[in-house]
Amino acid sequence: MNSYLLFKSLHLIAVISWMAGLLYLPRIFVYHSENNNEIISNVFKTMERKLFYYIMTPAMLLSWFFGLVLIHEIGFEQLVNLWLKLKLILVIILTIYHFYLGLLLNQFKMGQNKKSSKFYRYINEIPTLLLIFIVFIVIFKPI
Repeated sequence: MNSYLLFKSLHLIAVISWMAGLLYLPRIFVYHSENNNEIISNVFKTMERKLFYYIMTPAMLLSWFFGLVLIHEIGFEQLVNLWLKLKLILVIILTIYHFYLGLLLNQFKMGQNKKSSKFYRYINEIPTLLLIFIVFIVIFKPI
């Protein structure tokens, strides 16, 4: 079995899982910020916590792990390529976004959300744009 293709498959599975969470958590924040019912708010808090800690964070860690394994497989000298540098920069930004969502999650948990549902609708577009750029960079590999 080709180990590169195995690691690439595992990387893609992890990335898809991570992206699903990055797209879904802000949507939950939209509904949570529009809600005034304490019982429903507690349901949102549980959903947010489980999504972030049980799905998104492990998927992010696996994405990074298998991504680094792939770089090892192709050789670290490939880091001189522009496409790989650009991809890593965008993935770092995506990781920062991930932790920002964790900060927002903690604000909801403490009952300190000050942001509007409109804010969460806007930030929900960030991972979509990053994903589009990353896919085009990986497919076209600009020099």
